[in-house]
Amino acid sequence: MAKEVINSSGLVYNSLTSGSVITGNITSESDFRIDGEVQGDIDCKRKVVIGHTGVLKGNITCESAEIIGHVVGNIIVNETITLRSSAVFTGDIKTQTLVVEPDAIFNGNCSMKNMKKTNHDVTKV
Repeated sequence: MAKEVINSSGLVYNSLTSGSVITGNITSESDFRIDGEVQGDIDCKRKVVIGHTGVLKGNITCESAEIIGHVVGNIIVNETITLRSSAVFTGDIKTQTLVVEPDAIFNGNCSMKNMKKTNHDVTKV
């Protein structure tokens, strides 16, 4: 079941609970936590968390990410991606900062660079 939650700091985030399955793409303006299973891509303007029981078979594009569960797909993260010790990730990562805890499994490639646009990136017309 997907639901919108307001945490103790008053911030809104979306959550897919354990036992729930979504087949299709997800687009979100706020944080999104997955403890169920998603077969599809996620495009999120904020943070994506794949929880301990979470499984994603698809690609992620987001501001930041924390992988605790299983992901098979590619990830583009503007800021930081963290692979927790229980994470199993297969795919390629493009990010500014990669944090990998001991015992995390990462099978793929990682490209690291400043993902944020600066004035130097703007082409004048």
